[in-house]
Amino acid sequence: MKIVKTEDAVGCIVAHDMTQIIPGKYKGEPFKVGHVIQESDIPVLLSIGKEHVYVQESSDQEDDVEVHEDAAAAFLYELAADMHMHPTEVSAGRINAIANVDGIFRTDTARLFALNSLPDVTVSARHNYSIVHQGDMLFGARVTPLSVPRTILEEATHVVGEAPICKIYPFKQKKVGIVTTGKEVYDGIIEDGFAPVLRNKLAGYDYEEMGQVILPDEHERTTKAILDFIDQGADIILVTGGMSVDPDDRTPLAIKNTGAQIITYGTPIFPGAMLMLAYLGNVAILGVPGGAVFSKRTTLDILLPRLMADIKVSLDDINRLGNGGLCLLCKTCIFPNCGFGVE
Repeated sequence: MKIVKTEDAVGCIVAHDMTQIIPGKYKGEPFKVGHVIQESDIPVLLSIGKEHVYVQESSDQEDDVEVHEDAAAAFLYELAADMHMHPTEVSAGRINAIANVDGIFRTDTARLFALNSLPDVTVSARHNYSIVHQGDMLFGARVTPLSVPRTILEEATHVVGEAPICKIYPFKQKKVGIVTTGKEVYDGIIEDGFAPVLRNKLAGYDYEEMGQVILPDEHERTTKAILDFIDQGADIILVTGGMSVDPDDRTPLAIKNTGAQIITYGTPIFPGAMLMLAYLGNVAILGVPGGAVFSKRTTLDILLPRLMADIKVSLDDINRLGNGGLCLLCKTCIFPNCGFGVE
């Protein structure tokens, strides 16, 4: 690769994609790598500020020393991507990853940081635990110069290891049982407000509702209802009502008495701090916070997608959500394309 004065470049082969920007109208690459420069191209090149251009020399080819930006970008994609995504074509030295499925996008942030700490390497990804859909862009990869030493890519391979940095955990079909507690609902004094909210939040997923059981505030009956759903093959059980610290609120005790492993009762997430998460085997039991009835977004919106994607949530996962766990109650809600629940 060498630098040639634009007026002298007729017949030369372009060494990299060149970008043209017309503010508010156009951004693209009118001259792609491999293009043979014609006499008619000279005014266009000069109009986009290219008084000199990089062109290929006859000896130019990928060798053991330098790797062209396009090949380097494709190499970085292969290091970062998993089987649930596909690459775009390389353009201007950049390649993007596109989702093949709906699910939860996760990155190994420690390895991503290590990769981006290498000279001239850039991989820019969505936030960890983002909800993504088929066709969404997930990350972009490129190198800064027009070519990089092969040793940099070898070091990148060492940093990343064998497992992809970026993964999609696809949403799965789930059987869901709903247990509603509260004497006032059981006696028909008030109408249950939880089930419509839960069904609305589940509507975007592939799920089967196994039914709803409405009970008074009696922890023994609540425990039995949960276990009955588990015996019937439930994957997720949502328990509503009785999640505060009032003396009549017995739902946490009912969940505990199933023998489930309690992950947390209470979270550093607002709204919806009074949530309980437990597992009995692989069955997730979620004590839904009362805030889910009147707040548009709560802890439920953060954790439910993870459960639908078979991501087992730990106490550390919960505690890390203190960073990003504050919903700003925006007048126009754009969740999940915001900072709520983002690490």
